[in-house]
Amino acid sequence: MAACQVRALLMGGQACVFYGAAEFSRDTDLLVLADAANLGHLEAALRELQAECIAVPPFSADYLERGHAVHFRCHHPEAADMRVDVMAKLRGVEPFPVVWERRTTLTDNDGGNYILLSLPDLVLAKKTQRSKDWPMLQRLVEAQYLRHRAAPTAAQQQFWLRELRTPELLVEAAAAWPEVARSLQVQRHLLAFAQPEKLQELDQALALEERAEREQDRLYWRPLKAELEALRHPARK
Repeated sequence: MAACQVRALLMGGQACVFYGAAEFSRDTDLLVLADAANLGHLEAALRELQAECIAVPPFSADYLERGHAVHFRCHHPEAADMRVDVMAKLRGVEPFPVVWERRTTLTDNDGGNYILLSLPDLVLAKKTQRSKDWPMLQRLVEAQYLRHRAAPTAAQQQFWLRELRTPELLVEAAAAWPEVARSLQVQRHLLAFAQPEKLQELDQALALEERAEREQDRLYWRPLKAELEALRHPARK
């Protein structure tokens, strides 16, 4: 992707590894800019990888812009059987040009660069209907909180109070930055329960919050899944 100058952000399980919340993943999940020039670069990269589209929908800007994922299997000897899943739109996440500006770039000891979806955007992307995503979301936020809580930035304080899902840590954060917690109660009502004597209510509120997000994701994907079913089973004339 880098060699072909693709504007792409690593997300999914492999991005979680970089952020310290390990998750085994056989897939490489990428968020890409779906304009004509960048998709041309992406096609060149896929040719280099000897990648074939392995499921519906077909590879096109139209499907990507509507929120579908396009799935590829690589046949290049150095990437044999690797699966690459490409998306251009994520529920609850701002458009690609915005998230690109706040991307995370990491450099390894050999000078290789890895360009990731920012942690706040990755957390939003993990708010799906899939049960396996919620423990990972919790670990992602916890890992950053435990690493930086001694000297946080204002942005980190707000992020943790918006996204922490461990009741005890959320109570701790609300006590550490009470004014920030009060200012965010309008957005996240359950912060009213972020008190030591209200842990049970907080735990119940977190469960309701998760349930609501999972339902929103299910409703978001319902028409997209219907499109995929129509592609898999075209009407017979």
